[in-house]
Parts: sequence; C-alpha cells; structure tokens
Amino acid sequence: MKALVVYYSRTGNTREVATRIADELGCDIEEIHDTQKRTGILGFIKSGYQAARGKDTVLEPYEKDPYSYDLVIAGTPVWAGKPSVPISTYLKENRSKIKRVAFFCTYGGSGAEGTFRTMKEILGMEPIETVAITEKEIKEDKCDCKIEPFVRDVEEAFRE
Repeated sequence: MKALVVYYSRTGNTREVATRIADELGCDIEEIHDTQKRTGILGFIKSGYQAARGKDTVLEPYEKDPYSYDLVIAGTPVWAGKPSVPISTYLKENRSKIKRVAFFCTYGGSGAEGTFRTMKEILGMEPIETVAITEKEIKEDKCDCKIEPFVRDVEEAFRE
C-alpha cells in the first residue's frame, strides 16, 4: 500500500496527529498551506465563517500528486462543524485523483460527524476508516489509543 497523509493545521494539533499516523504507517506526508493568513482570533473567526459557508481558498502549490498513491488519508481541524477551508479546497481540487480515502479530524468541542459527512460529499466516496481526536486527548498525550486502532483498521481495510 502506498499511502499519503495530507493535512492542514492552523494551531499544530492536526499536524501532531498527522505525523503520528504517517510514522505508524511509514508513509509519505504533506502539509497543505493556505495563502490566507489564519492566525490569531481574527484568523479563527474568519476561518469558521468561511467553513460554515462552504468557501474555497487558494492553496500554495503542493508537492505530492494524490494520484500516485493507493490511499490518501486526509486530516483537518473541525471549523464550525465542517472541515477546514484548505482541506475542503484540496479535496475539491483532487477528487478525480483520489482512489481510496480515510479521514481524521481534530476538534475542541463537537462537529466531527458533520466534518466527515462533508468530506465524503465533496469526494463522492466513503472513507475506509475515520477517527476523531479531541484537543484534550492531544494535549494530555492520550490520542495513541485512537491512532493505533485507526492505523491497524486502515491497513486491514486496505488489504480487503
């Protein structure tokens, strides 16, 4: 299985989970970079507003072609119950190149189900696996109990 973990992280939480997943799978990883500034409280407010309205953004060029991979594992923070604008944009730009997909998200309150549903709708395909990890689980270093089964299930689902 040739897999790619692709993610966007505004605060670093999603980056931490993405790195752990890629390390466990021994696969490639790519961080998506937005051309819009999203730092601070104003960035937080703008990001939630744009996500709630299904807006797109302009991404910096990415290096890895998702078509070259058997599986793309897309990771995003939850913004207003939706995937981040950069990940939504990435999925829209690459939906014809993604063969199989798995999703993960990080969040502080709620919205994981809506985030996964929106990602599935954008791609028009079911993910082979999903996992949602809270900010608290990341900060308390308790997310491995979710990452390890996710990685195992991804590997098993891919063999089927």
